[in-house]
Amino acid sequence: MTETTRSDTIDWHSYWANADDDDREAATPSTQHADEVLAAFVAETGVPGAVADVGCGTGNVTFELARRHPETTVVGYDAAEPVLAENRGRARREGLDNVRFERAVLPDFDPGREFDLVFSYFTLCYVRDVERALQNLYDAVAAGGHLVFNYQNRLARAHWQTMADDPDEYLGEESAFKPDRFEERFRLLLNGENLLSYEAIHDTLGTWPQSVWSVVDRPDKRWAWRHWPLVYVPK
Repeated sequence: MTETTRSDTIDWHSYWANADDDDREAATPSTQHADEVLAAFVAETGVPGAVADVGCGTGNVTFELARRHPETTVVGYDAAEPVLAENRGRARREGLDNVRFERAVLPDFDPGREFDLVFSYFTLCYVRDVERALQNLYDAVAAGGHLVFNYQNRLARAHWQTMADDPDEYLGEESAFKPDRFEERFRLLLNGENLLSYEAIHDTLGTWPQSVWSVVDRPDKRWAWRHWPLVYVPK
């Protein structure tokens, strides 16, 4: 795995070392959007023996899976040592011996093992070489397992460009993102440098992605599902 502390847009080490409450909320959307969805997906597809949560941040998904499935080994990966250290301390305090946290910076991902489920949420938008990241994530999936992730498409680019063009209208006090840092943070997305589509995913992995909503019910609370499709790729 790479030794850099940076992604293509953010120095995540510095981000987490200096994160305030708003920063922490902005970097952990899985709490609001994916915890219950992933739990339902696991209930439908079978409890995995091993899970990787890549780009885990504060570990909301990681800890939830570890608590729900004590027989499952859950590994959270992130680029930033400060948040990994926090998560390790929390795991010790909560007595969760089936969860651990390791460092990885996409697009590099070579964990040295395979997982029945590899999950990555709101992470690929920060990676320039998104196809290589996707291939590396898929390579870590064991036969019969699943890669579950969301990605940005052309609709996401248009939607977020609207916000960037009028930050006072769309990035006010209730927004999770800070207006003065928005364009830098999502530069790759706004420039269209790492957009994906069903066809691009198929071309990269040789397998068609499938909507997670073909397996589980859509939640009542939606969050830009057309702009950031949530899909799975079986192996």
